[in-house]
Amino acid sequence: MSIEYEEPALPGSYDVVGSFPKSFGYGVEEADMEESSTSADKPRILLMGLRRSGKSSIQKVVFHKMSPNETLFLESTNKIYKDDISATSFVNFQIWDFPGQVDFFDPSFDSEMIFNGAGALIFVIDAQDDYVEALGRLHLTVSRAYKVNPDINFEVFIHKVDGLSDDHKIETQRDIHQRANDDLADASLEKLHLSFYLTSIYDHSIFEAFSKVVQKLLPQLPTLENLLNIFISHSGIEKAFLFDVVSKIYIATDSSPVDMQSYELCCDMIDVVIDVSCIYGLMEDGSAYDKESMAIIKLNNTTVLYLKEVTKFLALVCILREESFERKGLIEYNFHCFRKAIHEVFEVGSPPQDVRSSRNHRMGLKYAGMNGSAV
Repeated sequence: MSIEYEEPALPGSYDVVGSFPKSFGYGVEEADMEESSTSADKPRILLMGLRRSGKSSIQKVVFHKMSPNETLFLESTNKIYKDDISATSFVNFQIWDFPGQVDFFDPSFDSEMIFNGAGALIFVIDAQDDYVEALGRLHLTVSRAYKVNPDINFEVFIHKVDGLSDDHKIETQRDIHQRANDDLADASLEKLHLSFYLTSIYDHSIFEAFSKVVQKLLPQLPTLENLLNIFISHSGIEKAFLFDVVSKIYIATDSSPVDMQSYELCCDMIDVVIDVSCIYGLMEDGSAYDKESMAIIKLNNTTVLYLKEVTKFLALVCILREESFERKGLIEYNFHCFRKAIHEVFEVGSPPQDVRSSRNHRMGLKYAGMNGSAV
């Protein structure tokens, strides 16, 4: 049984998981490999791995707000699916979901076309299964892609770790890391760098991992981090995230370490804000998030969560103490300056294709384009 989200949503209706109305979702999934030249030029994130490793589940949960329990009914992918993540996303790219049985030596497999336009390649390994075969496929995949396009970011998701103990998770990650890098060293591919993440669709780890992947595709990341550092240091804020509202991927945060619990709190706050907006604040066009969107949540441990709209796709979520929030006027003024700077960084209001550099087509494809237009 395959679950699709292509039917039109009823006005005001919203999905249970993620709490977004269907109109808040991403673009319709496309199975057809024939696309317009504009779509073909968008940077790609490739999802690869063995059959039943969880690739399609990751895509559905992160970008289509599917409940993790519903992914149990997804059929295996038997052809390449292109998912254009641009209609309501700040980051303008495509997700290509590859079937597990893809044969790189098949004459119909065009490695040049597929890997040349890719910004990142995510290889998914099922941590609950015997991963010897998966490691062999990982080595074959990344070595083939590296020869075509050495600029690709190679990411390894050690997936389905929710069923493992903490010690088993660490041991599995260490073993996979060691074996994968040994295979690369034996093939004289020491310059090929793999990044490893422990992930599960049943917690926020998959969203955090995807956040790290997307951040590597943002050439403006150092500028965003610097702006966030300046903002929090002058506002008495402990931690700040810049979120893509629909996917709950954070495209930037300040330089202090990311605490998983803090990230989960911020994700939950976005869900609450959209939930309440869907019930009480829907606009005439059906949108539940606009330039007036903001929220303050005071927790029972003197912590305050503060959310403000930055652009139609972005929200700033901050964590601070109650005593710091007493200077709300200062925080509001600093946020106004921060918001203005963000708009200038991304040339708000210009078409996404104008934001990407056209001087170097190959490097332009590596980096994600920006949907930066304001409400």
